[in-house]
Amino acid sequence: MNVCFPDTQDDTPRIPIELNRVGVTGVKKLLRIERINKRPIILLPTFDAFVDLPNDQKGIHMSRSPEAISEVMEDVTKNSALEVETICAEIVNKMMQKHEYAKRVEVHMTSDYMHIRESPATKNKTQEVSKLKAKAIGYREDGQIKIQKMIGAEVIGMTVCPCAQESVKEADKSKLLEFLDEQTTEKVLNTVTFASHNQRGIGTLLIEVPENEVIKAEDIMSIVEKAMSSPVYELLKRPDENAVVMNAHEKPVFVEDCVRNMMEGILENFYHLPDDTVITAKQINEESIHRHNAYAEKNTTMKELKEELNIKSDD
Repeated sequence: MNVCFPDTQDDTPRIPIELNRVGVTGVKKLLRIERINKRPIILLPTFDAFVDLPNDQKGIHMSRSPEAISEVMEDVTKNSALEVETICAEIVNKMMQKHEYAKRVEVHMTSDYMHIRESPATKNKTQEVSKLKAKAIGYREDGQIKIQKMIGAEVIGMTVCPCAQESVKEADKSKLLEFLDEQTTEKVLNTVTFASHNQRGIGTLLIEVPENEVIKAEDIMSIVEKAMSSPVYELLKRPDENAVVMNAHEKPVFVEDCVRNMMEGILENFYHLPDDTVITAKQINEESIHRHNAYAEKNTTMKELKEELNIKSDD
């Protein structure tokens, strides 16, 4: 006997209010990405998927969102050369078909990304983890589905406070002048590395991927990491620890500097991208001498970024 269950999602809500984002979070899948002449990358990504909901509909058909993710991921196993941002775009397209009432669909993907690197002094190989991020937003326009794709990364590094370092330097200068002349004191100040307080920095950078363009996540990770005072490492011997600390204190940066450094890295690596390419960067520095954290963010386009720095776009 077949039972016809009621579809209460299509009922009229008691309170007719439109909702911006309704969906599912924390959907985990296994993903294998093939690479030419390299070992494949195995990821365990987590997906969040949302649609907007009109004011005359009680609820979305919730099961259709993880269903769309599953169907796309099944297709990916047959074509594992797809970039992660394209996978998100395919999910958006599938959700648009299943949620015909939705004007806007948004899909986020985050996954741990393992990579091998060498420690700075002993050159020991160590496994490091960053966060690979991808995003796709789809919307209906004139009967067509338009989809924006973004690729990005979240990287942990180390920052050194410039303000505290200058304070320490001035305090030490006063002490040195008690028994050294001005010229010798300056030589000492220019030779030694001065202490400061440190932060664990968490940098995030997302950039839109235009059609027919390929942006490597590894390049974005490199930009974020270089924006801070120093990389951090899972495995460090004493010579490595010394190298990390010394190198970091030679490059003190504020949280604001980190975001500006990311913007500079974007221009150096992706200057050729279209003017309307969207860029989002943020930095969180987890303070060591304060109970609060420091935060900075920048949302811009390639055109706006070039205009701010008085850089002429190519014709």
